[in-house]
Amino acid sequence: MKQIAIFASGAGSNAKNIIEYLNRTSNSAVKVSLVVCNKPGAGVLTIATNNNISSLIIDKEKFHGNGYTDELTAANIEFIVLAGFLWKIPPALIKAYHRKMINIHPALLPKYGGRGMYGRFVHEAVLANKEQESGITIHFVDEIYDNGQIVLQATCLISHNETPETLEKRVQVLEHRHFPAAVAFLATL
Repeated sequence: MKQIAIFASGAGSNAKNIIEYLNRTSNSAVKVSLVVCNKPGAGVLTIATNNNISSLIIDKEKFHGNGYTDELTAANIEFIVLAGFLWKIPPALIKAYHRKMINIHPALLPKYGGRGMYGRFVHEAVLANKEQESGITIHFVDEIYDNGQIVLQATCLISHNETPETLEKRVQVLEHRHFPAAVAFLATL
């Protein structure tokens, strides 16, 4: 069974959906065995506890050093999923998990990516530019924010009365629909 880690900074709705999906898929060759978080008290840590999954709270200085690669190796982590994790990934971690680390972004990359483009900021920018559609992008992680090879995109049309809040909810539906299956597939490659 392939051991994966989910990195998250917040409530953990995507982490929860991935864990539940993999638990439901009895023949899954993938198991979430570690949740990594940079915010003590974040909701994702409760999700980990409720699912008997180990968690690791990380420190920014050490993370930007060796990327906790020793701890991930010791936990037999073979694949990393970024699910609302807001820190830039250090080169040591990218090198250790080359093409074995994915991220989900709440927009259609290459538009609306990069430093500071997360959560509501993305949806506000999409609407300010009067885009006709938005969606999600799942991509491999490289040295540049939101730059790695795209492996899946899913779209939704934007209505004339869309708000950042309504668009965020519609994009999150796409995340929850597509991300768990993509994780299960990509982690086995």
